[in-house]
Amino acid sequence: MARYITISLDKRGVSCHARLLDEQAPRTCRAVWDALPQSDQAYHAKYARNEVYTLLSPFADPEPGRENPTVTPIPGDVVYFAFEPWEIGNPAYGYDTGSQAYDAAGATDLAIFYGRNNLLINGDAGWVPGNVFATITEGLDDIAAACQDIWLRGVEGESLTFRRADSHG
Repeated sequence: MARYITISLDKRGVSCHARLLDEQAPRTCRAVWDALPQSDQAYHAKYARNEVYTLLSPFADPEPGRENPTVTPIPGDVVYFAFEPWEIGNPAYGYDTGSQAYDAAGATDLAIFYGRNNLLINGDAGWVPGNVFATITEGLDDIAAACQDIWLRGVEGESLTFRRADSHG
C-alpha cells in the first residue's frame, strides 16, 4: 500500500501531499518516514532554481546512500540530500552562523521542487545529486504559488514541515 506525506509551508498556510517512492528509494523512504515529523526554517534555493528546502540535523542511521538520484529534478520531486559540514558551511551561501549548515554533524536537506529547469550544481563542489524519494500528487499548483511568493518576498519566519499523512489527502 502506498504511503503519503504532507508537506507544508506553515506561515503561508499551504500544504501538498506526496506519495513515497518506496520501490525506487526504499532506504531513503524508510529513513525519512521513521524520522517524521520534521520541521525547520524554509529556504529558497539560490542556485538550483525552483527549490524550497529545510536543513535538519542528520537523522538517518545509517545514511541511505545514493538511490534514485538526480541532478535535474522535475516539478513535484521531493528530494533528500545528506551534507557534510564542509559542503554547505560557507558564508557565501547566506546561512546564519547558528544554522544547521554550520553544525559539526552536517545537515540533512529535505527539498521540494516546484518548477522546471532545475540543475543541482554548486560552484564550490560541482554536481550535487539528491535522492528522489517522493512525488507530489496533490497541491502542486498551490505549493508552487507559495514557493514563488517566498522567492519574491523572502523566507523570514517561514517553516517547511514534513509529516506523515493518513492517506493521499
